[in-house]
Amino acid sequence: MSKFDIPVELEQFYNDVVEITNANVLLLVKKQKDYGSKNISQSPGGPLNGLRVRMFDKLARINNLVETGATPENESLRDSFMDIANYATIALMVLDGKWEGSE
Repeated sequence: MSKFDIPVELEQFYNDVVEITNANVLLLVKKQKDYGSKNISQSPGGPLNGLRVRMFDKLARINNLVETGATPENESLRDSFMDIANYATIALMVLDGKWEGSE
């Protein structure tokens, strides 16, 4: 589907999704420069297990902040959700054989 196939009533939704997705892509590329691929590909239990652990930890953090109403000191809820989205992207790359070292 291209932008030209989007119904008029969904154009703003489309633009918002693209804006958020682009921000996630830029964050993922920046973090990839810092972390490299081995932190995922060499995870104990394999890359998918490593990603599951990271996603579980982020979700537990989100649940704690939402349930307690606490104000995060280091990382916003938005940051945590972005990390989960990017872990899901990495998982898809692992499954598709596109993550270095996970072939």
